[in-house]
Amino acid sequence: MLSPSEGRKEALKGQDAWVSEAKELLSSSMGLKLVTRGKTWGSIADEVWRFLLFSEFVFDLPGALPESLAEVPKARLEARPLVEDLCDRLRNDRRTQSVYIDMAEGIEGDLDLPGHCKSIKDLGVRDTFPFEERAFITQAIDALKRDDRDMSRSILERHQYSVWVGKGESQAQWGLMGAALALCEACDDYERQLPENGRNLDSLIDFYLDSLREVDRFQREFEQSVADLFEADAIMGEVIQKARDSYRRLAGRVHDLFIRHVEKNGWPPLGRLANADVFDTRVAPKLLESGRKVAFFLVDALRYELGVALKRQLSEDDAVELSPAFALLPTVTSVGMASLLPEAGKALRLTNQDGNIVPVLGEMRLTNVNQRMDVLRRRFGQRFAEMSLNAFIRTRKGLPETVNLLVLRSAEIDNQMETAPETALRLIHDTLKRIRVAIHKLKGMGFHEAVIATDHGFFLNTHAEAGDVCAKPAGNWTVVHERFALGDGVSDEANFVLPADHLGIRGDFAQAAGPRGLAPYRAGELYFHGGASLQECIVPVLSIRLGAEQREQQKPAVSLSYKVGSKRITTRLPVIDLFLEGRQMNLFPEHLDLELLLEAHDKKGNLVGEAKAGGVVSPTSGTITIKPGERIQVTLKMLLDFEGKFTVKAMSPATLATYCKLDLETDYVV
Repeated sequence: MLSPSEGRKEALKGQDAWVSEAKELLSSSMGLKLVTRGKTWGSIADEVWRFLLFSEFVFDLPGALPESLAEVPKARLEARPLVEDLCDRLRNDRRTQSVYIDMAEGIEGDLDLPGHCKSIKDLGVRDTFPFEERAFITQAIDALKRDDRDMSRSILERHQYSVWVGKGESQAQWGLMGAALALCEACDDYERQLPENGRNLDSLIDFYLDSLREVDRFQREFEQSVADLFEADAIMGEVIQKARDSYRRLAGRVHDLFIRHVEKNGWPPLGRLANADVFDTRVAPKLLESGRKVAFFLVDALRYELGVALKRQLSEDDAVELSPAFALLPTVTSVGMASLLPEAGKALRLTNQDGNIVPVLGEMRLTNVNQRMDVLRRRFGQRFAEMSLNAFIRTRKGLPETVNLLVLRSAEIDNQMETAPETALRLIHDTLKRIRVAIHKLKGMGFHEAVIATDHGFFLNTHAEAGDVCAKPAGNWTVVHERFALGDGVSDEANFVLPADHLGIRGDFAQAAGPRGLAPYRAGELYFHGGASLQECIVPVLSIRLGAEQREQQKPAVSLSYKVGSKRITTRLPVIDLFLEGRQMNLFPEHLDLELLLEAHDKKGNLVGEAKAGGVVSPTSGTITIKPGERIQVTLKMLLDFEGKFTVKAMSPATLATYCKLDLETDYVV
């Protein structure tokens, strides 16, 4: 009724008989007596829009309407079902949604609804005007602060599909609110379970492997949502602090138990897979079979919960076995990567050379990646090749026929977390994406097996406060990455000091020390590795039996659009409409859903935007899963410093093949 085609508009201009009919219909159905004397569709439509939306707003108010708005025309009470049905249809229909948003924003401003209603705490439950959305998220935040999880969840569920969440900025705020609630609930739940599952080291480790590591996933996803906010106001700042306090409390309790058990039992735990034995037990046996080709991924800082997520992704196409391994202390790259070499479990030692800690395997000093690769090169000769993960994905060159051990190295997670931990979380899924692409490429090259291992995990210390720092214990110490020390000295209330061999460390050092709490030896550290914690010390090992390369028989019919055909974005969080045709169901007999990536590239192919994590976008893989016949909305997060023309691409996560493109350009309001 309110959005006729342009052709119908032109037809209406040629006659005015319809005006009296429209007036009669509006009066009898809703009680609207048109004030305008205009006889054009535009003049009448504006008045109808205002009457309709304001009526829904009034019907939804639990309390009295402000006196200052009492004279604004509104529908009679018996018209409420009709009004609400019309408004629902206009908000939910993709064809009218953008018009609804424009009209609601204009009417809200014309009537100054935020000003007239600023003293109203409860605006009801419907999403008529944009200022109400702010009130609803404030209610959810207040409920979370009061620990009323049920109320907060109810508001979130009620408004997760709101028309105003279709605006990228609003979607980011609701996404953060949902991530904060999930983290707080998980912390509460696992804190209740901790006493019965933390009685000894084995039970605590099993608890972590079975379910407690999920808290780390919730925390990572929450911090990713924080990073996705271009700017956090005071209200969102309260949400952030609440969630971080919950995680800090639980993580502190878990860590206290862990350190007490390690002091008593030592490290690594007996009867479990030490990371230093991974090559000899998981890689070397596969190479004994003639013609067997094995890829060995060395991924820096792949903590255990990321290994769980990676297994879920890779299991879509291949048989994957996930095993926990227990990292060698100190949990730093030089030591951890050396521990993944052949016979490291038997022969790796840590030596003191000019005040520096240097791993030594046999007679070989291992101070850098080239020296570590030389160990494998000397042992396997022409059977061995190595390169970075990124180089492997880009190269079009094949490997010599003699190669049956290919090492692929990735240090992006560790490097980015070292330099910019607040923003690096979004890059984690990029590394996992590249692993998946590499696995697909390996199949085409005739590889049979892949093993993915890592040197150490990490702990995110984003809840750090002033004074969260630990002084070293008295003695003569060489500090390793601000979370561990080797040398000799005495323990105190803030530090444990143990014989080095009690912690599985062989070499020149008599003792090892570290903070008892989750604190570093230098203030301001947000990214922890080097020390002893569950997150730093327990790492994943994934063994993958590679199946045959699978090729899609036909490109899926995916379509992309923005604001019903608009080609310019005015926000750095534009919402893209994504649609998969239903007739494509017969292309995927085993997997009816389609998984894809959504990225924005400039004309040179550089990444300038990607799907914002949360909602339909996996925070870990960055992928979107869509059903045939389904239409969804995805928020792109554009780089702050990019402006110009770009292309949005829907791509295969396994091959990076492009399914569909959409050309857009920026038109930001300064």
